[in-house]
Amino acid sequence: MVVVVTGPSGAGKGTLIKELLRRVPGLEVAVSATTREQRPAEENGREYWFLSDAEFERRVQAGEFLEYVAYVSGHRYGTLRSEVDRIAASGSTCLLELETDGARRVRRQVQGAVTIFIAAPASELERRLTERATESAGEIGERVELARKQLAQASEFDYVVENDEVERASEELAELVERLLVPSTHRDPSPHR
Repeated sequence: MVVVVTGPSGAGKGTLIKELLRRVPGLEVAVSATTREQRPAEENGREYWFLSDAEFERRVQAGEFLEYVAYVSGHRYGTLRSEVDRIAASGSTCLLELETDGARRVRRQVQGAVTIFIAAPASELERRLTERATESAGEIGERVELARKQLAQASEFDYVVENDEVERASEELAELVERLLVPSTHRDPSPHR
């Protein structure tokens, strides 16, 4: 099984994933590949798999990515199929944190992939994005508008967890994933929203 956590920027995906890893054994986050420069404290294969533009493109053409995205900065990020295979071979369940488009691609390509959308009240998303932003007011406005559009897409995913309060949302997410990890012969396959 592959568990995909998605949602708009500012919804608190990273915070909830940290709590999820602490609460539910047997999960491992896939290490993404990127074309951005490696920073001094980073280790290849720990924070990211650092690839040159040419190597990233070669792997795209070879079909080695489950999903990938290019940002305005020109940097590309993606999930290598080999990373998902590595985690499965270790006996762990692969956990992916992806943008909404990437989550949809993985759901189409990986049989049994489960998508969990992390939502937050629109006013809270706007506050979080504004507080943490280093961009101009125009760029912040674009990020807020994108977050609102993504919130409207929540029903397209298997499950939705509202991150209105971190402790409550962490508990809900952990309980959901624990239910999903029960062998499929013992669980109800229908989504519980």
